[in-house]
Amino acid sequence: MDTTMTRTLSLVVRNLVFTVVVPGLGGAWVPWRIATAHGGHGVGVAAAGWPAVPVIAAGAALYAWCVWNFAAVGRGTPGPWDAPSRAVTTGPYRWVRNPIYLAALLVVLGEAWLFMSLWLLAYAELMAVFFHLFVTGYEERTLRRRFGPSYLEYQRTVPRWLPRPPRGRDRPPERAAPPTSSM
Repeated sequence: MDTTMTRTLSLVVRNLVFTVVVPGLGGAWVPWRIATAHGGHGVGVAAAGWPAVPVIAAGAALYAWCVWNFAAVGRGTPGPWDAPSRAVTTGPYRWVRNPIYLAALLVVLGEAWLFMSLWLLAYAELMAVFFHLFVTGYEERTLRRRFGPSYLEYQRTVPRWLPRPPRGRDRPPERAAPPTSSM
């Protein structure tokens, strides 16, 4: 097997492992445990909850798009221990700095709606607080130290949480900004 194919296969495996461990646990296993612990032996889906399925699907699709960008553009994974080696400012990262976190919240909020679970809603709220504290307390500081002025410019032009279409001069340079999140 040639070196390029080996590196590509390694990247695919690393992203799959990350996906199973981090979003798999936080976005599927923990919500399932919460829903079953507070809903009896089985999880019932309320009729009013079925419109949540597209919300969950949108969150999963956004996550997949982000991981693809981390692998294809950044040559890394969303994990801080295996972060992209190149800047990722394409795709959803042109609209918002932390789309993976938003994808995770969409999935869990959709699950809360699907199962009409206040416990899952509370879990989503805790996730949002944790994400914000992690991004502002660790991630942004680390990226400012690592990438300096290019990250400051990226912060100035791309919002942290509320997506906004890129605008003319406000668009970040395609490869000048750092990877924006570890999730």
